[in-house]
This record gives sequence, structure tokens and C-alpha cells, in this order.
Amino acid sequence: MTLCLQGRQLGCERDDRWLFSGLDIEINHGEILRVTGPNGSGKTTLLKILAGQLNDFSGALHWNGQPLSQVSEQFAANMLYLGHAPGVSAWLTPLENLAWYQALQGERGSEEQREAALARMGLQGLEDTPIGHLSAGQQRRVALTRLSLTPRALWVLDEPFTAIDQAGVDALEAQLAAHADAGGAVVVTTHHALNNARPLCHIALG
Repeated sequence: MTLCLQGRQLGCERDDRWLFSGLDIEINHGEILRVTGPNGSGKTTLLKILAGQLNDFSGALHWNGQPLSQVSEQFAANMLYLGHAPGVSAWLTPLENLAWYQALQGERGSEEQREAALARMGLQGLEDTPIGHLSAGQQRRVALTRLSLTPRALWVLDEPFTAIDQAGVDALEAQLAAHADAGGAVVVTTHHALNNARPLCHIALG
């Protein structure tokens, strides 16, 4: 598998203050990159840059040796970004949210597949409950269901452990490790130690 995201001399300035500058990053298959730092240090900003969500930065991004701007479609087809907020609609059910995400990505999936994915996340019996009636942890689990439902080689995850219980933490750590072991790659911001996910790289901001 060819998978390599490179950032060279990355920098981002906000309100006349550099969040970070001169940052070099390389993410290859089989790797987990953990990004840490205090609040306001630029962790979310960095992830949005790496995911192609922000253009207001200095430096350069390359995907498999080519400028990201020239291979944006190929990159998007290989990357899944989950932001700090769950990013689910309170008015839709878990099944409806997942169906919407799959349609947005141009994917065709069955309701049976979505139900099975939700069951693996411990959400069996809640498939048709409006998201707004679920707890914060359950909403986070719905969002994380996309990891198994939407196959992507590169996962860019902003604080994915927020609001989930210890069982969910253990399951997610195992999922990150399994993804890397299978040749995928993960970039994750978290204050969590990731004891079981075995991060191979670490960047501390701030």
C-alpha cells in the first residue's frame, strides 16, 4: 500500500500569534501520530490543515510525493476526518445520519450494514432514536461508527475519546491499533495516553 502524507515547514498564525511554525510531519502506512498540547496550542488547526480543511497556512502538503492541491480528489478518497464535535444531526436517527454520510461520500451501503456497524459500537436498540435524545457518549459512538463503515486508509481524528466510557476507550484504542496493523495510518489529537494503541510518533505543540 502506498500511503504518505507529508507536511513541510507548516505554520499557522492567528491574531498576530504563531500557533506553530516550521513544523515537519510525515505520516506513512502502519503509523499512529499522536498530537498533544495545551488548549489553544493549535492541535485542531493542525489537523484541519492535514485533512485539507484549511488553506490559511504556510508551508506545503504532499500526498504520495505530489502537491496535495494537485491530487485533492485522490486524497479525499483515502482520508476520513472526524472533528472535535460529533458532527451528527440531532434531528436524525443514527441510521439516518450514517446513510446521509454514505450518500455524501458517494457510497452505497445497506441498512443491514449500518445496523451491524452500530451494534459493534454498542448502540443496538438505539438505531431509530433521534440523536438529540442520546447521551454525549452515545452521539460520539455514532460518529465513530463511520470508521468501520466508511473505509479510508488515513484517519484524521480530533479528540475522538471525548465523552466515551472506559469500555469505549479500550475498544477505540484497539480499533486504531488494528487499522495501523492492517496498513492504515492515524493522526489523532488526544490527552489520552493511548496505552494500547501504541503510537509510533508523537508531536507536542505549545
